[in-house]
Amino acid sequence: MRCSLARALLVMLCLLSVRLQAAPIQLQADSSGLELNDRIVLLEDVGGKLSIDDMADPAVQARFQPANGRASVGQNANPWWIKLELQRAADAPALWWLENGAVTQLDLQLYTPNGQGGWNLRQSGEKVTFAEGRDHDYRRTLLQLPELGEAPQTFYLRSFDPAGNSFPLKVWQLDELDHLASHENLGLGLIYGIITALLLYNLFIFFTLRDSAYFWYVLTTTGALLLIVSMSGHGFQYLWPNAPVPFWLDRITLPSLWGLCACRFTQTLLQTRLYVRWAHHLLSFACVCYVIAVALEALGQRGAAAWLIALLSLTSIPAALGSAMIRWRQGYFPALLYLFGYGLILASISLALLRSTGIVQPATWNAYVFPLAVAAESILFSFALAYRIQMLKQEKAEAMLQADREKTARLAQMQASADELQEAVRLRTAELAQANQQLCEREERLQHAAFHDPLTELPNRRYLIERAEVALADAQRRDESVALMLVDLDHFKPINDRYGHDAGDLMLRTIGHRLREHVRANDMVARLGGDEFAVLVCGPDAQQHTQEIAVRLLGELSRPVLYGANRLAVTISIGAAFYPQHAMQFAGLYKSADEAMYRAKQKGRSGFVLQGCDGELSPQTCLMLDVLKVPSGLS
Repeated sequence: MRCSLARALLVMLCLLSVRLQAAPIQLQADSSGLELNDRIVLLEDVGGKLSIDDMADPAVQARFQPANGRASVGQNANPWWIKLELQRAADAPALWWLENGAVTQLDLQLYTPNGQGGWNLRQSGEKVTFAEGRDHDYRRTLLQLPELGEAPQTFYLRSFDPAGNSFPLKVWQLDELDHLASHENLGLGLIYGIITALLLYNLFIFFTLRDSAYFWYVLTTTGALLLIVSMSGHGFQYLWPNAPVPFWLDRITLPSLWGLCACRFTQTLLQTRLYVRWAHHLLSFACVCYVIAVALEALGQRGAAAWLIALLSLTSIPAALGSAMIRWRQGYFPALLYLFGYGLILASISLALLRSTGIVQPATWNAYVFPLAVAAESILFSFALAYRIQMLKQEKAEAMLQADREKTARLAQMQASADELQEAVRLRTAELAQANQQLCEREERLQHAAFHDPLTELPNRRYLIERAEVALADAQRRDESVALMLVDLDHFKPINDRYGHDAGDLMLRTIGHRLREHVRANDMVARLGGDEFAVLVCGPDAQQHTQEIAVRLLGELSRPVLYGANRLAVTISIGAAFYPQHAMQFAGLYKSADEAMYRAKQKGRSGFVLQGCDGELSPQTCLMLDVLKVPSGLS
C-alpha cells in the first residue's frame, strides 16, 4: 500500500514539476517573431516507439524535460518529441503560424488537437514536397496553427533526423514574416550573386587556360553555392519544389561533394603532391571518406554518414592548414590567401558542427555565418588562383628566356671556328647567360644603325631601297601609284661654314623632324646623306598627296631654326617622280626624281618640279630607263 501511494505521489510530483517548468505561453498582440524554445519541454523517444496516443500516458508526460532554450540536440538516432502549450491574450490575433528554423530537417510532424479528443497530423520535412510540408510559401518550415483561444492549447512536434535534430521554434503573423522574408532574400540574393559572379568568371578563365586548379575551384564554388542554397531553404523552395529532397541533394551529400572538391582544390592549388606529401595523402583519404559518406546516405545510413563527415575534420582540416602553412613558409604567396579564406570557412564549419552536435544552439546570428564565409572564401581563393597563374606565367617566361639563351649559345658555338670555339666555351661558359643578353641588345643596336641615320634617326639609303622595292611590288599588284620625292636643302653649306657643324647638325635634325610631322603615317621619310632627304608616298591617292606634301614642305621647312640668338633658315628644292608613269624600277624612279630636283635648283631653288612637263614620261623613255637600268648612285 505504501509503495503504491509513493509511486502515485511521485508521478503527481513529476507532472506538477513539468507543468510548472513549462507554463503555457501567452501570445500578445506584439508576439510575432517570439522565440519559443525557452518555454518548451522535450522527450527523447529511445527506439522510436512512442506515438501521439502515448502522450496521454502520465508516465510518458513525466519523462518530458524543460528545453531551457535548447533548439538542437545534435546528431541523434532517436526521434524527439516537443511539447508546446499556447494561449492568446484577449487583444491578440487568433490565427498564428509556427516556424521551425531548421530548413533541412528530415522528418517533422506537427500534431494539433482536432476538438474531439484526437489529433490532426501535419507532415513536414524533406520527406514530402515543399508545398506539402508548408502552409505558406516560405523557405523555412511554416505551419498554420488552429485558432487559439484564451485557454491553453497543447501541441506536439515529432522531430527525427539522425544527421542532427534541430527545432528553433517561433510564432509569426504573416505580414511581419513576409516583411522579414523580403530583407532575408535581399541579403541572401547578394551573397548568391557574389558567388555566382566569381563562379562564372573563373569558369571562363578555366575554359581559356584549361588549368586544373580552376576546374576544382569551379566545382568547389558550385558545391558551396548549392550547399548554401540548400541550407537557406531556397533550394527546396525554387530548385526542387515538386518532390521530396533526393539523397544527392540533401544535407549529407552536398557537404560531402563540396568537401571532396575542396580537398582536390587544396591539393591542386598548393601542389601538395610535390611539396607536402603527408598532407596530400590525408586529403586523398578525406576524399575517399566523402565518397563513402555519400554511399552510406544512399543506403539509408544517414546517422553514420553524418558522424563520418564530422570526424573527417580531424584529418582534412589539419592537412589543409598544415600544407598551407608549409607552402607559405616556402614563399608561395597564394598559400597565404588560401589560409585567410580557409580560416573563414574553418570557423564557419566549426560553428556548423557545433550546431549539428547541439553544443551551439541555432540562432539568427549564426545562420548566416557560413554563407558569408563562403562568399569571402570564394573571393580570396579567386585572388589566389589569379596570383598562381601570374606566377606560372612568370616561370614559363623565364623558362622560355632561358631556352632562347641556350639556343643562341649553341648557334654561336656552331658558327665559330672549332678550335677557337672549344677554348672560348671552356673559359666563358659561366659568362654566357649575361653575354647572350648583351649580344641581343648589341644586335638590335647594330640593326638599327644599319638602317637608320645616326644624326636624324631617320631611315637611311639602304632602308629606303628595301622599303621602295616592297612598295613597288604592292603597287603593281594593286594597280596603284608610288611617288618618290627627293628634297635637297638650298644654301646649307654656308650655315656649316659660318656657324659650325653643330648648327648644321641642329638644322638637319630639325628638318628631319618637320619632315616626319608633315607626311602621313604610312609614308616614309629617309635621309640619303648630307643635306638630301627622300619621301616615299604610297597608296591610291599618292599622286594627289605628293603635291599636297610638297606645298606644305616648301612652307614648313623654310621656317627659321633658332641656334642660340641666331635664326638659321634654308630653302628646299623638291623633285618628284611617279611609278609607273616615269619608271617601272626603283633605279629609274630615283633617277627621274633626281633630274626633277636639279631642274628645280636650276629654276632658282625653293621650288617643286614633277618629272616631265605634263607629269609623265613616254613609254619609250620608261622602257629605256628600265632596260638600261640607269645607275642611281644608291648602290
